[in-house]
Amino acid sequence: MEYVERLTVPLRWWAQGTMMVASFWLAVAVVDALSGLAVLAITLIVALVVGGGLLSYGAARIEVNDRELRAGRAHIAREHVGTATPLDAEQSHRAAGVDADARAFLVLRPYLKRAVRVEITDPQDPTPYWLISTRHPKRLARALNS
Repeated sequence: MEYVERLTVPLRWWAQGTMMVASFWLAVAVVDALSGLAVLAITLIVALVVGGGLLSYGAARIEVNDRELRAGRAHIAREHVGTATPLDAEQSHRAAGVDADARAFLVLRPYLKRAVRVEITDPQDPTPYWLISTRHPKRLARALNS
């Protein structure tokens, strides 16, 4: 592997999820009609749903090797990958907003402010570029451009 990154959610999201589960537990616990075991079971289910959602959302991986680029569930052969350009926070914001092309493939995470724009050179592919959120845009671009 030339480059591997997992787009895990930040620690503050886990803290917010914990506080949400605690708030839900408190709301359910004040209902006198439920037993302590029912409150615990309901809270456990909510905690599993919240934890599973955070793990699932943060499971997206970016991988670059000599054969292909993988971003999330998508992959493309390296022979169809053109120039990769690292973008700072402002450039990423514009590329995902006012300068966006509706045909582009996006792997964006709101907690990552920087991205890499990867040109697609496959004439059969209608996608002009991929826009990929990353914590290390220069390293990812270097791996793709090498």
